[in-house]
Amino acid sequence: MFIAVLVGFTFFLTSVQSMIAIIDYGMGNLRSVQKGFEQVGHSATITSDPAVIAKAERVVLPGVGAFGDAMRELNDRGLVEPIKSFINRGKPFLGICLGLQLLFEVGHEDGHHTGLGVLAGEVRRFELPHDFKVPHMGWNQLMMRRPAPILAGLPDGVHMYFVHSYYVVPRDPDVIATETDYGGPFVSAIWRGNVFATQFHPEKSQADGLRILKNFAEHTA
Repeated sequence: MFIAVLVGFTFFLTSVQSMIAIIDYGMGNLRSVQKGFEQVGHSATITSDPAVIAKAERVVLPGVGAFGDAMRELNDRGLVEPIKSFINRGKPFLGICLGLQLLFEVGHEDGHHTGLGVLAGEVRRFELPHDFKVPHMGWNQLMMRRPAPILAGLPDGVHMYFVHSYYVVPRDPDVIATETDYGGPFVSAIWRGNVFATQFHPEKSQADGLRILKNFAEHTA
């Protein structure tokens, strides 16, 4: 009897933890994000199934690569509406790197591409003096602008790991959670209601980055 109850309780915990869905659209840094959640005690399912996304408690949209290619993959796999529907239901959503940029209306990478349109604004390429390399790659600081729940416990000036050539320009400055300086300030994290997103890679940012994944898993609702 005790063993049966213990097995049932273990299954319950696993089921609860597995309700984090990481969206697979062929361009994400999937396994490292999944491993990051595992390191902070939460299992996460990699999926491209709209039904699994719909049932999830939290969804993560990671990404590396080009804006236009990513939107084409999301459309071809029938994932655009499931993502929007999930966000519209008020469930916690986390975009990472390209997953941040895709939330906006327009991306200007190799042309003019329509994004998910969850947030008003556009995605622009860095235009910097020659002594600044593009892509912006490596460790850089976050300047806190709003106390987003995913940033709880992190100090102003904390370092995170970046790899990107484009940055977001929100139409509404109130969505800005952090900025980072690279030849001038750019938006490095946003927060609006249940939507959180980072330009940096928390899964590659050691203990402080893992703190963000833990906060997302435990302190967003």
